[in-house]
Amino acid sequence: MASRTPVSEQELSFARLISTSIIARIIVDTGVQLFNPFLPLIASGLGTSVVVMGRLVSLRSAMGLLSPAFGAAADRYGYRLVLRLGLLLSAVGMLVVGVSPSAWPAAIGMVIAGLGMAAFVPTLHAYLSARLPYSRRGRGLGMLEYSWALTGIFGLYLMGQLINVAGWRAPFFVLSAGLVVMAVVFSALPSARDASAHAHADHPKPPRASIPARVLNFFRLGDNALSAYAAIGVSSFNHFAAVQLMIVYGAWFSAEYGLSATQLGTVALIFGVCDLTASVSVSLFADSIGKRRSLLIGSVGALTGYLLLPWLNTGMVIAVIGVAVTRGFFEFSIVSCIPLLSEQVPAQRAKVMTLSSAISLGAVTLANFVAPALYAGYGITVVAVTSTVAAVVGLVLLLLFVREPDA
Repeated sequence: MASRTPVSEQELSFARLISTSIIARIIVDTGVQLFNPFLPLIASGLGTSVVVMGRLVSLRSAMGLLSPAFGAAADRYGYRLVLRLGLLLSAVGMLVVGVSPSAWPAAIGMVIAGLGMAAFVPTLHAYLSARLPYSRRGRGLGMLEYSWALTGIFGLYLMGQLINVAGWRAPFFVLSAGLVVMAVVFSALPSARDASAHAHADHPKPPRASIPARVLNFFRLGDNALSAYAAIGVSSFNHFAAVQLMIVYGAWFSAEYGLSATQLGTVALIFGVCDLTASVSVSLFADSIGKRRSLLIGSVGALTGYLLLPWLNTGMVIAVIGVAVTRGFFEFSIVSCIPLLSEQVPAQRAKVMTLSSAISLGAVTLANFVAPALYAGYGITVVAVTSTVAAVVGLVLLLLFVREPDA
C-alpha cells in the first residue's frame, strides 16, 4: 500500500482557514444578496415601497466608506479581531432588521450590518492575500469567491423556501444566528498569524503629524499609485454597472413575468451557478493567463451583456439567461480584480484593499439608490444604458492605466 505524503501543519491551518472563511462568507453574502430577489417582499413587510427599500440598501452599502478605518485597525491590532468584530456587527444588524416593525428601525439595522460587512470582507481579502504568493493568489482568492456563487445556489434558494414557510423575517433570524456561530469559530482558529500586526510591531511609531498631513499621507500609495487607483476605479465602475441590474431584477421579473418568491429563489440559484462557473474559471486560469487579462475578459463580457439587455427583455427565459451570463462575466471580472489589487502596493496591502472596498461600496451605494427609481420611472432599458456607460469608463481605465504587477 502506497504511503501518503504527510500534510504539514501550515497546510492544515490554511485549509481550516479557507474552509471557515468560505462558510462565513456564504452567510455574510446571503445577507448582502437577500435584498436582490426579495426586495419587493421585504419592502411590503416593512410597509414601504421598493424605492425606499432600495435606499435603505444603499444606506447599508454606504457604510463601506468606513472600510479604511477598519483596515487601519487591522494593521494595528491584527486581522482576527477585526474579522470577529465584523461578523458580530453583521449579526446584530440582521437581527434588528428582522424585528423591525417599519422602515425606520430597519434603517438602523442596515447601518449596523453595513459596518459589519465593511469590517469583514476587505479584511479577509487582505489577510488571505498576505498569506499567499502572488503567483497562487488568483487561485486562492478565486476559491474564496466561490462563496458568492454558492450563496445563489444554496443560500438564496433556501431563503426563498424559508420565506414561503415562515415569512420574510425568518431569514434575518437564521442568518444572525449563523454569524454569531462563525464569530466564535473565527476566535478559535489556530495559528492565524496576523502579519500586518507583526509588521506594525516591528517598526517604531513615526512622529505624530497634523491631521491634514495624516489624511494626505493615507492616500499616498507610492510609485504605483496611478495603476492602483485605476484598478480601484475599474472595480468601482464595474460594481456600479452590475449592482444597478442586481438590485432591480427581482422587481423586474416580478412585475413583468409574475415570478413568486420560490421562483425568484430558483432564478437566484441559476445566477449562482453562473457565478460559481466564473469563480472556478478564475481560480483555474487567472494565474496562468494573467490577472489583468482575466479582468479584461470579464469586463468586456459584462459590457456586452449590458448593451444587449434591452433586446433580451422579450420573454422570461431569455431575460433570465441574459442577466445570468452578464452577471457571470461581472463575477469573472471582480474575482480577477481582487488578486490584481492585492499586489499593486504590497507594503500597504490592507490599505489598498480597504480603499478599494470603500470606493466600490460607494459605487454600490449610488447604484442601490438610483436604480430602483430609474426602473420605476423608465424601465429596464434606462438601467441597462447607465450600466453600459459605467462599464465603458471602467474598461478605459483598465486599458490605459492598470499594470500587471511582477510575480
